[in-house]
Amino acid sequence: MNSLNENRKRRFIDQIFIGFALFSMFFGAGNIIFPPYLGMGSGPEWVIGFICYYLADIGIAILAIFALIRNDGEISNITNKIGNIPGKILLSVTILCIGPVIAVPRTGATVHEMFIVPLFGNISPIISTSMFFLLVMLFSIRQSSVVNIIGKALTPALMIGLLILIIAGIISPLGDISQEAMMENVVVEGINSGYQTMDVLAATIFGIIIVKNVSDKGYTETNIKYKVVRNSSLIASFALMVIYCGLTFLGATVSTYFNLSINRSSLILSITEGLMGHTGVIILGVIVMLACLTTAIALVSAASDYFNTLSKGKLNYKLLIAAMCILSTCIANFGLDKIISLASPVLSFVYPGVLTVIVLSLFKDRIPDTVVKCSFVGALIGSLCEILFSFGAPFRFVESMPFYSFGFGWISWAVLFGLAGAIISRRSSYTKK
Repeated sequence: MNSLNENRKRRFIDQIFIGFALFSMFFGAGNIIFPPYLGMGSGPEWVIGFICYYLADIGIAILAIFALIRNDGEISNITNKIGNIPGKILLSVTILCIGPVIAVPRTGATVHEMFIVPLFGNISPIISTSMFFLLVMLFSIRQSSVVNIIGKALTPALMIGLLILIIAGIISPLGDISQEAMMENVVVEGINSGYQTMDVLAATIFGIIIVKNVSDKGYTETNIKYKVVRNSSLIASFALMVIYCGLTFLGATVSTYFNLSINRSSLILSITEGLMGHTGVIILGVIVMLACLTTAIALVSAASDYFNTLSKGKLNYKLLIAAMCILSTCIANFGLDKIISLASPVLSFVYPGVLTVIVLSLFKDRIPDTVVKCSFVGALIGSLCEILFSFGAPFRFVESMPFYSFGFGWISWAVLFGLAGAIISRRSSYTKK
C-alpha cells in the first residue's frame, strides 16, 4: 500500500515538473507579443479572439504531442505516412520554419526591439542582431551548460513577472475597452495569431523530447506513459491559458489608445511602462533578451543536428550552425512585424498539410496511408488556392468552400481528396483479393 502511494506521489511530482518543462518550451519570448495585439484589435470581442488563438496554438500543439504518443514517440512514423521522401521534405520544411527562416530570426528582431532600443536607443539593427547571433553561434557550438541553467531560471522569472504585470492590469486597467473591434474578423485573426507562434510545428520536436524524458523516468508502459504525458500537457496548457488570457485582456484595456498601426513589440512595452514604469520595461527587456537567447540556441542546435543526421554527417554540424546564424541575422534585419507578415503566407501553406497528417495519424492503423497521402495533397492544394486568391488570383470559388470565412476552407479539399483516397485504397485491396 505504501509502495503504491509512493509511486502515485512520484508520478504526481514528475507530471508537475514535466508540465513546467513543456510550458518553458512553448512559451518563447515571441509569444508575449501576439496576445496583447490581438486583444487591442479585437476590443469587446477579446474573449473570442483569445479562445481562437489558444485553440489554434496550444490546443493543436497538444494534439500533435498526443499523435506522437500514438505513434511510439517517433515523428518519422507520422511523416512517413505520406511516403518516405515527401515525409522527409515535410519535416525539413517544418524544421526550417521553426529554425533559421522564421522563428530564430524573430528572436533576434525581438531582442532588438524589446531590449536594445528601450535600453540603448536606436542602435542599428545590423549591429545588434549580428552581436546576438554571434552569441547564439558560440553557445550552440560549445553546448554550454550555462545556457541550460539560465533557461531553467528564466522560465519562472518570466512567468512571475508576467503574472505581476497581468494582476496590476486587472487591478488598475490602463483604460476602457473600446466599443468596436478594429479587426474585421476576430476569429480569423485569432487563428492566424495562433499559427504565427509556430508552437504546432515546434510540438513535433518538443513532443519527442517530452516522450523521451517520460521514458527515462521509468514510465515505459504505453498506457502509463500516455497518462503522464497527457497530465503534464494539461498542466502546461493551463499555465499558458492563464498567461495568454491575461495578456489578451491587457491589450483590450488599451484599445482606445492605440490602433493596428502600432507594432507588436511597442505595444507590450507601452503597456508595461504604463503599469510598472520604465523599471518594468528594463526588467522585461532583460528577461526577454535572455529568453530569446536560450530559445535561439535550442532551435539552432536542433535544426543543425537534424540536417547533420539527415545528410549522414555530410553537412558539418558547426558549419550548419554558422550558416543558420548568418541567414537568421539577414532575415532578422527586416524587423519583427515584417518577419511576421512575410511568414503568414508560408505558414498558411505549411500548416494545413502538417495538421492533416497529425490528425489522421491519431487513428494510426485504422486509416490507410493512401487516404493520408491524398488528404495531405488536398490540404496543400486548398491552402495554395486560398493564398493565391488573397494575392489577386481569380480563384473566387474558394469563397464558396465550407469554413472558408474561418480560415479553414482547405479542410473541404482534404476531405474530398481523402474520400478519393479511400475509394482507391478499397479498389486496390479488392483487386489484390
